[in-house]
Amino acid sequence: MVSAPRSGLLYLTSLQDARYTRLILTNSGLGSGKGDPKPMSTKQSSDFLDTREAREKIMSRIRTAQGRPEMTKDREEEQSLNYMGMKPIGPQPRLDLDPIDHFVLQSERLQTSIARLERLSELPGEVAAYLTARNLGLRAIIWPAFASLDWAAAGLQVEARAPVRDVPIPDMVGITGCFAAIAETGTLAMVSGPETPASMALLPETHIAVVARSRILPYMEDVFALLRHERGEPPRALNFISGPSRTGDIEQTIVLGAHGPYRVHVVIINEL
Repeated sequence: MVSAPRSGLLYLTSLQDARYTRLILTNSGLGSGKGDPKPMSTKQSSDFLDTREAREKIMSRIRTAQGRPEMTKDREEEQSLNYMGMKPIGPQPRLDLDPIDHFVLQSERLQTSIARLERLSELPGEVAAYLTARNLGLRAIIWPAFASLDWAAAGLQVEARAPVRDVPIPDMVGITGCFAAIAETGTLAMVSGPETPASMALLPETHIAVVARSRILPYMEDVFALLRHERGEPPRALNFISGPSRTGDIEQTIVLGAHGPYRVHVVIINEL
């Protein structure tokens, strides 16, 4: 289920940016698009999706029509950042538990199952055990960032590509990382890109998400602060996923898997 952001999320303080610059000492690279293997698309790389030149031409025409100086982009960005830095954050609920424990508690309330591992190398064994216990088969699609793991030793057949719905065989299990996770609501923050297609967390009936322990943040506002610090500009898409897909449209009866995965299994890695 995709959770809607609260109002005022973009108004973050510079102090918060600094706090999470110190908190996140290392970037796992899962969801950041940095250091990933070749794009999953066989057409072109991220240059194919680069719209900066077109966007700049549009903005230039708008400035000309308004009679404003051409070279004001840097100044406008500086003013915007200053405004966000001065805008106070709205009320936030107190977390009575450690952020990781609170994330686990909230996730389980949303019917998300949780596993904890010390190292990423243990992931294939955990995935195989999870799928076998539920008779879900041993086929999956994965992010390229996980391609170097020894999946075959765990009896798994995996492919690093975007999912297909029907032809030749529908992909039933998608294994992804995530940009960050939110302790307050048990939510995953997924950044889309050539190597991290949003469809891998939405089309398969089972979504297995790998989360670095260091990237479980207290609040949604912290995700935006980290996103701005690491990337500098918004991604093509940012999806917030809170548990399996569900709906209560028919007679207010909750049905899982209506618009996305029936199951969400989160694997927290201590050393990533």
